[in-house]
Amino acid sequence: MGAIKAKFSAPGGVHPAYHKDLAAEQPIAEMPLPASLVISMSQHLGKPATPTVKKGDTVLRGQVIGEAAGFISAAVHAPTSGTVKLVAPVPTAAGPRATAVTIEPDGEDKWIDGMAPCPDWRQLEKKDIVEKIAAAGITGMGGAGFPTHVKVSPPPETAIDTLILNGAECEPYLTADYRLMVERAADIWEGALIIAKALEATNIYVAIEDNKPLAIAAMAEAMPEQAGAAHVVALKTEYPQGAEKQQIFAVTGREVPAGGLPLNVGIVVENVGTTLAVWDAVVNGRPLTERVTTVTGGPVAKPGNVLARLGTSSADMVEFCGGTSSPVAKIISGGPMMGFAQADMSGPTTKTTSGLLLLGPESVHAYESMPCISCGRCVGVCPMNLMPNELSQFLEAEDYETAEAYNVMDCIECGCCAFECPAHRPLVQHMRRGKAQVMLNRRKQ
Repeated sequence: MGAIKAKFSAPGGVHPAYHKDLAAEQPIAEMPLPASLVISMSQHLGKPATPTVKKGDTVLRGQVIGEAAGFISAAVHAPTSGTVKLVAPVPTAAGPRATAVTIEPDGEDKWIDGMAPCPDWRQLEKKDIVEKIAAAGITGMGGAGFPTHVKVSPPPETAIDTLILNGAECEPYLTADYRLMVERAADIWEGALIIAKALEATNIYVAIEDNKPLAIAAMAEAMPEQAGAAHVVALKTEYPQGAEKQQIFAVTGREVPAGGLPLNVGIVVENVGTTLAVWDAVVNGRPLTERVTTVTGGPVAKPGNVLARLGTSSADMVEFCGGTSSPVAKIISGGPMMGFAQADMSGPTTKTTSGLLLLGPESVHAYESMPCISCGRCVGVCPMNLMPNELSQFLEAEDYETAEAYNVMDCIECGCCAFECPAHRPLVQHMRRGKAQVMLNRRKQ
């Protein structure tokens, strides 16, 4: 079965230079174990995991080293066997420090006797699938890292009829999801069937931008007969097609209300990498201990898509890709639109590290922020139909009440407004600060 074209188009969006050719044709390469792994307890939205090991402990691969600290949290597992060398705070990609467990691998990579494989997963009850996903510590691997067991266990009164697999990967430079779809299409589909069973969803869509014809063809060819009402949907190539609410509208025509969630319109969206992790957890009994990350950018000698253990440093991944062949002016965890600039390459890989981007001096520019000229370009490209020009001025004046009334909390921090702004205003930073203050004010009430 071939792909169908999306019937709808979400508002706004921009067309940055994509630069995916740097790594798109590089098959996934498994990286050998590094000398040290630094595993953060904060790799997901919600409460950080609570460490269950101490300095000097020996651990096995797949052993729980961090317990979920509540429903909206996720367990963390040892990526290999070895010895715990340190339990201490380290900086996260976004900046704040979080407790991390440092493991020195013993080279044996020995698995713990833990989760039981279940190749005949169709015999499982819904709750059994959810429990396996939670036990595996799976989180969203394409965005902010929302715990997957929460997504696949909506309230009993909420009916979910549609599952969308997000294969858009609209962020420039990144190709990890693309390679997964090209190389692991059948396993991704089986993961989708497992999630659909947990949700009792009868419709499955795989949404892929039309600049990825090989991925579209691979997913269409691998579509299982038992998938029922399943389709591969070719989306118009436009950033941010990978954003949940925009993708839901493009694929189904349903609009998630302001302040609402996809489940409010009967839909759950899962990243293709997350879906593959669900397959691995349920079918093979393996918790999430590794992920594919795109290591790319002009200075990288051999850009590629690296299967690395969680906790692997950026420096080790770059070294695996041949090191650098030219000066590095900026290091970004993630992509250029929504990623976070890093001070150095010591940062560890986490469940949400979709990319490691190195930029040379020719790609990095310093601008002076100027007052808003009221051109309206940011309004035209905002996929959430917000008014970033007005919002930024409210936030500069610390008028958080008015900013909340103008729906600042609906901002998805995609960066379209800042990308388009001729005055080079730090619009995304204003929105992040404003949203954080609104949340703080709400908690005080």
